[in-house]
Amino acid sequence: MSRRTANHAELITELLRSFKLTAAAEELVPRLVTAGHDQALATIAEVLGLEEDARHERRVQRLRRASKLPEGKTFETFDEKRLGQPVLRKIRELESGVFLDEAINVLGFGLPGVGKSHLLAALGHVLVSQGRSVLWTPTYSLVQELLAAKRDLVLPRKLRKLDNFELVILDDIGYVNQSPEEAEVLFTLLAERYERRSTALTSNLVFSEWDRIFKNKMATSAAIDRLVHHSVVLEFDVPSYRTEKAKSKRKD
Repeated sequence: MSRRTANHAELITELLRSFKLTAAAEELVPRLVTAGHDQALATIAEVLGLEEDARHERRVQRLRRASKLPEGKTFETFDEKRLGQPVLRKIRELESGVFLDEAINVLGFGLPGVGKSHLLAALGHVLVSQGRSVLWTPTYSLVQELLAAKRDLVLPRKLRKLDNFELVILDDIGYVNQSPEEAEVLFTLLAERYERRSTALTSNLVFSEWDRIFKNKMATSAAIDRLVHHSVVLEFDVPSYRTEKAKSKRKD
């Protein structure tokens, strides 16, 4: 068997195993070689490669629908010139998706209108295109879902469903003051994902103001500790895009 034929054989076996066709992975190549059909291996490898691409595309489409990511918030529509190099460098590193394997959190802080939500949504789109499972949600909406699940005695089931997502992006945490019950289910979510799954969030509140979210110092400290322990912090120290645009219009 030539080196090229061997490479095709290895690729065929690898792809069939990835398709969970174990019997075919063990039998197809040896039988073709024994029958003297070595030349067919290149064509079979090519066809299986097309099947792999088609499966990946179907998976990405399913993941994109489930992610609820804002369609227009991508890197292509984001003005990167507004950000400093430290934030851009961190974002480029996060695009690889390795942080998901290590259950690292991503925390975006800054004033309203600086691009926090857009940038994390853009990161989510990149990860989905790689076949990663992402959920985008306004924090307040998810908290209401968790609260309803708790009242219906199905909170553990809801948390298990959220656990299917490698990354949950909580947009605008702290935007609305939480009641004690809402703060409790939010804390439960963060605690459940701690060191197991990644959580990303945007906030216009610095940590010293998070007692407005969790209502007491002990819960606030515990929540911050779980988020920060393994995290990448993105600080958006730039003027509001909406404010700059409004000023520009007035000048015109």
